[in-house]
Amino acid sequence: MGQVGFGRSTAFAFTVTVMVNIVALVQKEQAAWVGHSALFPLASLMLTGFHMFVLPYVAKSRSTRSISGVE
Repeated sequence: MGQVGFGRSTAFAFTVTVMVNIVALVQKEQAAWVGHSALFPLASLMLTGFHMFVLPYVAKSRSTRSISGVE
């Protein structure tokens, strides 16, 4: 599973945890762990998003260095 597959599965997990949070808010007794369950998938999405944002800049920097002969 590559970068895209991990991102899709993490987005799916985040969506499911948000749905569970919505259902839990309707219940009379709320568990504290339900409110925090979406934080791990959200953090994973944030880190992979930052990674995909930086990739083009790193690739451009590497190609510029290799063209100019600086290694």
